[in-house]
Amino acid sequence: MPSIASLLNSIISDFPALNFAPGDNFYWSPDNNTVYYAQDSKDTASLLHELAHGILDHTGYSRDIQLIEMERDAWDYAVTLLGPRYGAIIEDSTVQGGLDSYRDWLHARSSCPACNATGFQTKKYQYNCPVCSHRWKVNDARLCGLKRYSIKN
Repeated sequence: MPSIASLLNSIISDFPALNFAPGDNFYWSPDNNTVYYAQDSKDTASLLHELAHGILDHTGYSRDIQLIEMERDAWDYAVTLLGPRYGAIIEDSTVQGGLDSYRDWLHARSSCPACNATGFQTKKYQYNCPVCSHRWKVNDARLCGLKRYSIKN
């Protein structure tokens, strides 16, 4: 498995259209076309995953389920194309752990605060419950704590 430093040197050379910057976590920012990486980490899988977001031009989503699809696509790209290219093996448990965090995120957002049934998204940041007809808004909550706000009829 290559080190982060040697992997970064190769990636930066191979993808000059993307920016790379140290950060507290690994993440892709479409706003400034930058892959952020945790400098002291040895997590090459996360670096390749975030690079895949950039290569796949993941810029935004209007439904939460689309974020799950983008995450899956980025992991698939990292595992099948980037891992072999850079001599990195990305374990399935790593992929599933990453996807599980987003599945848990989606489940928490879609759980009705009134009756705990699974709701459905009607527009960005808004859900309705098919059981009790409760409606609620959610915050972005990818990097912070989830908040759900009831919508008064």
